[in-house]
Amino acid sequence: GNAAPAARMAMTRRVHPLVSLNPYQGSWTIKVRVTNKGVMRTYKNARGEGCVFNVELTDEEGTQIQATMFNAAAKKFYDIFHTGKVYYISRGSLKLANKQFKTVQNDYEMTINENSDVEEARNEEMFVPETKFNFVPIDELGAYVNQKELIDVIGIVQSVSPTMSIRRRNDNEMIPKRDITLADESKKTVVVSLWNDLATGLGQELLDMADKHPVVAIKSLKVGDFQGVSLSTISRSNVVINPDSPEATKLKSWYDSEGKESSMSAIGSGMSPSANNGSRSMYSDRVCLSHFTSNPSLGEEKPVFFNTRAYISFIKPDQTMWYRACKTCNKKVTEAMDSGYWCEGCQKKDEECSLRYIMAVKVSDSTGETWFSAFNDEAEKIIGCSADELNKLKSEEGEVNEFQTKLKEATWSAHLFRVSVSQQEYNSEKRQRITVKGVSPIDFAAETRLLLQDISKNKTSQ
Repeated sequence: GNAAPAARMAMTRRVHPLVSLNPYQGSWTIKVRVTNKGVMRTYKNARGEGCVFNVELTDEEGTQIQATMFNAAAKKFYDIFHTGKVYYISRGSLKLANKQFKTVQNDYEMTINENSDVEEARNEEMFVPETKFNFVPIDELGAYVNQKELIDVIGIVQSVSPTMSIRRRNDNEMIPKRDITLADESKKTVVVSLWNDLATGLGQELLDMADKHPVVAIKSLKVGDFQGVSLSTISRSNVVINPDSPEATKLKSWYDSEGKESSMSAIGSGMSPSANNGSRSMYSDRVCLSHFTSNPSLGEEKPVFFNTRAYISFIKPDQTMWYRACKTCNKKVTEAMDSGYWCEGCQKKDEECSLRYIMAVKVSDSTGETWFSAFNDEAEKIIGCSADELNKLKSEEGEVNEFQTKLKEATWSAHLFRVSVSQQEYNSEKRQRITVKGVSPIDFAAETRLLLQDISKNKTSQ
């Protein structure tokens, strides 16, 4: 045959959908569109230096996979792959995706080596892969703040800003940016920053139709902590205006019937921005203690964050409640040979150290009880004094045991807790560990609003 290789491949091989691939399979051929192409990067490591680039591939069903090429393969295929074109690919290999660098929803990632077959499907009927979304409701975005994971969001456009020019820090180049505010059925709003071409092209389109409040679905957004929670597009983000999907239809009918009359609040309000404690409003993603006790495998993949309202019901007086800490870096110190304390972190000796809390407290609510671990700042709010002060009370002798009194005073008071739930191995057995990340007093007005919301939700669902 004089047939072109791509056509020959199409006739002789069965095309596998991406969803069917796994690392243990023999030969396969896929037909995919390149939906994103990365830049060629160089790297240096212990084995020498090399070059690498990635492409994001999407098949007809909308399934995506990331494919990586190193060195000879990178040089061979870099000029062959073009964003938007369709290819037949075979003789690649698959392995479990590294979650840290994962950019697409797939458990596997592909490596294309220099012996892989890559052929452009020139004379084929072109297909447009559907964009598959995995939407996160706006009121649940807080858990993704400053995480590596990219998210998809859908919302009604509330407002569109004019284009601004922002100076990029690393190379002083001016780049266009435009902010749009989206709202959804959680009655929360979030600001999405569109950058570069999305700001000038699609952003202008949105500005022209802003008064019609279109539905916008965006794939692959970064979640930052500006104003509590904010979203930002990256080079691979995909924006669809008024998508033809059940989610968009549902959102639009909610907005037309009640949403436009509703009062909305920004998801970031009532949150202290913080890099890594999954911080967000104490009045969102609220659960009861039974949520932890009845789900022993919570936090297996990665720590998960929740808010809960509970009472401190017991603080064990004979536990190790604190550790000796370095006054400079707060790390644990050991007693030095002659006198004073040695800090391994600072590599220095100090005559004095401070005490920092590390304690377990039992908490209860109407659904059950469990143990929380609390560290210094959070434990200070629970006990009402520093570890040094509590230690002083413990060592004082007198008629009244001030130490016991202080612990008693801390029990049966209710707090709002922000907690992270993770799994820890203990004697080769996995156990749930719940760590307090934030403690705040109960704001009864906000608490009442939350209860009223719950009551109206229950009424409408009945």
